[in-house]
Amino acid sequence: MSINKMKNLSGHHLFKQQGVVLFIALVALVVMSLAAVALIRSVDTNTLIGGNLSFKQAATTSADAGIEAAIAQLIGMRDAVGNNAKNVLNDATHTMNNTDLTARPGYHSSVDPDLILTEDDTWDEANNVSLAEDASGNTVRYIVQRMCRTPDVAIQNANCLFSTGAEDKNGQEVPLPQNVCFGPGCPVAGQTPRIRVTVRVEGPKNAISYVQAFVH
Repeated sequence: MSINKMKNLSGHHLFKQQGVVLFIALVALVVMSLAAVALIRSVDTNTLIGGNLSFKQAATTSADAGIEAAIAQLIGMRDAVGNNAKNVLNDATHTMNNTDLTARPGYHSSVDPDLILTEDDTWDEANNVSLAEDASGNTVRYIVQRMCRTPDVAIQNANCLFSTGAEDKNGQEVPLPQNVCFGPGCPVAGQTPRIRVTVRVEGPKNAISYVQAFVH
């Protein structure tokens, strides 16, 4: 009788041990499942970040089309009928000395401090030129600004980049050439001022890029 009792007790003890092992196995399985979910989420996040960077880079690359379009517009303005007989330095009627957003969309004859380039309202149809959506789904817009403080007057009277002293206009400072250029080949007073082209590209996944170029 004692042997049988011992066997029964031993069997009962083993049954308890197997239950504990099952519980531990379930806990380990839950931990492994949570680790797998965390790993999947990490991979998805990295993929998302990589995709967003790709969209951002594509948007920046598409900005070249806006710069080229702006340069083509400036060449057209320079070669417009009647401009050949006008001196852009002292003739206020030259097209490059005037803002006419109806005739010359996107062209501003001054660096207007109220035209804040990072605000969405600035990029409405009145202020800029919008190009057709490209193959990557990017919408390209550009604004052209003559680097002068006074609009609609001849360059020599407009406080342009190559004229009077530096003045801060809402963070858009127009410096003198001696502040930015040293040595032979630097511009002198009276030359045609620089033109700033700002391009904004809106792409998929709300990707937005700004690119600026100076031409003269």
